[in-house]
Amino acid sequence: MALALSVTPTSSSSSSCVLSRNPSPNFKTTLLNFASPRRIHAITPLHRSFQCLQSPSQHLNTSPFTTSAVTSSSSSQTTELVLQRLVQEFKSLTEPIDRLRWVLRYASLLPPMPDSSRTESNRVMGCTARVWLDAELGQDGKMRFWADSDSDVSKGMCSCLIQLLDSATPEEVMELKTEDLVELNVGLLGGERSRVNTWHNVLVSMQKKTRRLVAEKEGKAPTFEPFPSLLLTSDGIEPKGSFAEAQAKYLFPEEARVQQLVKVLKEKKIGVSAHFYMDPEVQGVLTAAQKHWPHIYISDSLIMADAAVKMAKAGCQYITVLGVDFMSENVRAILDQAGFGEVGVYRMSDETIGCSLADAASAPAYLNYLEAASLSPPSLHVVYINTSLETKAFAHELVPTITCTSSNVVQTILQAFAEMPELNVWYGPDSYMGANIVKLFEQMTLMTDEEIANIHPKHNLDSIKSLLPRLHYFQEGTCIVHHLFGHEVVERIKYMYCDAFLTAHLEVPGEMFSLAMEAKKRDMGVVGSTQNILDFIKKKVQEAVDRDVDDHLQFILGTESGMVTSIVAVIRSLLGSSANSKVKVEVVFPVSSDSMSKTSSPKGPSSINVGDAVLPIVPGVAGGEGCSIHGGCASCPYMKMNSLNSLLKVCQNLPDVENVIGGFKAERFKRQTPQGKLIADVGGEPILHMRHPPQGKLIADVGCEPILHMRHFQANKELPKELLDHVLSREGKR
Repeated sequence: MALALSVTPTSSSSSSCVLSRNPSPNFKTTLLNFASPRRIHAITPLHRSFQCLQSPSQHLNTSPFTTSAVTSSSSSQTTELVLQRLVQEFKSLTEPIDRLRWVLRYASLLPPMPDSSRTESNRVMGCTARVWLDAELGQDGKMRFWADSDSDVSKGMCSCLIQLLDSATPEEVMELKTEDLVELNVGLLGGERSRVNTWHNVLVSMQKKTRRLVAEKEGKAPTFEPFPSLLLTSDGIEPKGSFAEAQAKYLFPEEARVQQLVKVLKEKKIGVSAHFYMDPEVQGVLTAAQKHWPHIYISDSLIMADAAVKMAKAGCQYITVLGVDFMSENVRAILDQAGFGEVGVYRMSDETIGCSLADAASAPAYLNYLEAASLSPPSLHVVYINTSLETKAFAHELVPTITCTSSNVVQTILQAFAEMPELNVWYGPDSYMGANIVKLFEQMTLMTDEEIANIHPKHNLDSIKSLLPRLHYFQEGTCIVHHLFGHEVVERIKYMYCDAFLTAHLEVPGEMFSLAMEAKKRDMGVVGSTQNILDFIKKKVQEAVDRDVDDHLQFILGTESGMVTSIVAVIRSLLGSSANSKVKVEVVFPVSSDSMSKTSSPKGPSSINVGDAVLPIVPGVAGGEGCSIHGGCASCPYMKMNSLNSLLKVCQNLPDVENVIGGFKAERFKRQTPQGKLIADVGGEPILHMRHPPQGKLIADVGCEPILHMRHFQANKELPKELLDHVLSREGKR
C-alpha cells in the first residue's frame, strides 16, 4: 500500500500533517489528536484520508514519557472510556486485514524508545517477537510507559496499550484485567495465537513494573529475595542460590560412579524404572547411565509400569523401582498381568516408602466417602493413580472405579458424563486436585459451546452446568510436597515473577492453580502432570531456539524439585542443537519457609522439635540441598529414600540367594478381597459393610481392573463396556 506524507504549517503554534492512501472501500480512518497526556481516538470517516495534528512543543520534547503517539484534548478521560473507544475502533473493522493495517498504523506512531531502555531486564516474556517495556512513576502520581519491538505488529499493540494506560494512576493500571482486552483481538491472518497474547503479556509486565515502582516510592517494597534458580545457556549452567548449587552439583556425575552402576546393570540384566521426583544425585547418575544401558526409564507414575513391561520383553530379569511403594506395587501387578511373573521387582528400602495421598486413601474417612458414593447410584469412582493397589481393589468392589492421572483426569470425567449423563462422579483422594477440577469446570461455564467442544466434542455449556452438582471430591487428602505452594509462594511469584512462564502440577493449592490458569490463558503457563510440564518447557525453549534471537526464558517450577534433572537434560539438548544459540533459560525453584511436614519418621539429624511434634526438614540441610526451616524447597522426603547407595546395594545382591535384600522385594498381594464385608486395618475392626457382597478375588487382580479401564480409555477414547455395565448394574440394585 502506498502512503504519502505532506506537512502544511497552519499557525505559529501548530502544524498539520496528512497521510493519504488508496484504501479498500470498507476501511475507515480516524482523526488523531496529539494535545494531551491521555491518548484517545474518535472514529471519524475522513474521505479515505488519515489526518493528524501536532503541536511544536511536543515535537521538540525529547522525553520518552510525555511524547504522545495518540492523544486527546481532555486529560480527565478515564481508562474505561479509553478502552471503550479502542474496542469500538477495532470492532468497526470487521476484516482481519483491516485490523492488521490499523495495528501497523499504530506502530508507526509509537515514539522511539531510548537505547538505554532496550535491556534484558525490560524484555517482555512470552511474545513471539522481542518486546521491550519501561516505566516511570511521575511526581504527579501517574504512570508513564514506553515500549518498542522488532515486530511492527507487536509495536502496534504496545502503542495501543500505552495509549490506554500512559498517564493513568497506578490503581487504574492494576485494575485492568487481561479479560478486558478480549475484544481487542487483532484477528491476524492465520490466527496466530501467540501474537494475540502480546496484549496480555505486555499488560502483565506493565502491572509488574507499576507494583514495584509504587512500593519503592512508598518505602514498602517487600524484602523478597529471589528464588533459587539455574540459568542455562549453550555454554553451561550457572546456579543461583545454595539449593540451585546443590542441584547443579549432581548434573555432571563422576564417570566412575556411572560406570559402576552400568557394569552391574549389564551383567545382571537389571532394568531401572524411576520417577521424575528422584534425588538429584540418583537422577544425575541415571541420566548419564542411559547413554550406556538403554533399560533405564525416568518418567511419571503412569509410564513406570509400561516401561517395566518393555524392559521385561527386552530380556531384563529384574526391575528396580525408584519411587514410593504404590509404584512398585503397580509395576509388580502389571508385569504379572503381562505374563512376566518370573521377573523380580525390587524397591529401594526394607522400610515403608510412603505417600501422603496413598495414606489418605486408606484412612477410614476415605472409606466413609466411598460408602456415601455407593448409596448414590449410578456412581463412578475416579481414583488418582497415586494410591495403593489394595485401595484400588477395595474401592472397586464398593463403587465401580477407574484410575486417572493428572494428565487425563479432566478428560476421564468429561467422557464419563458424556456416556452416562445422569452419573455421579466421586474423585479422590487429592483434595487440591479435586477443588481445581471443579474450578476448571466452573470456568468452562463462561465459555462458548465452540470453546467447550474444543476441550471435549460431546459437551456444551448446558452439559457442563448439568454435571457440576454431581461432581464430588474428597476433601481430606493432600500431597505434602504440593501443599508447600501456598499463599507465601504465590505472593512472591505475583510480585517478582508474574511475567515468567508458570508451571504447576494439578495437585497444587487453589491460589497457585488460579495463578497458573491465568498464565495458561496467555500461553504463559501449564497446569497438569509432570510430563505435561516437561513438554511445555520443551515446546517453549524449542520455539525460542527456532527464532534465533537473543532471549531469556524464565520458568517457575511448580512441582517437586526432582523434576529439574529431566528438565535440564531437555533444555541442554535443545540449546546444544544450535551452534550459536543466543537463548538463556532460567529454571526457578519456588521456596516456602513452611517447608516441613509431619511424618511418622523417627527423629534424625535433619529433624527439629516444634512443640510435641518432630518435623523433618524437607529434604533437609543434612541432605546437602540447601533447604532449611527458613527457606525449604518442594521436595518429597519419601522419594529421597531412593538413594544411589540403595540402588547399588540391591543390584549387587541380585540374585538374592541368601535373602540379604528380602525386605526390598515387592511382594504380590496373595490375600483376597473380602466376601461380604470390607475390612480396614484400623484396630482390626471392620468399619464398613457391603450391601451386595462380591465374590472374593485376589487383591492384585481386582486392583488392576481400574488401571486397565484407564488404559482402555486412553487407547480407545471411550470407557470400556465392562465398566459401563458395572456402573449401571449397581443402579439397578438400588
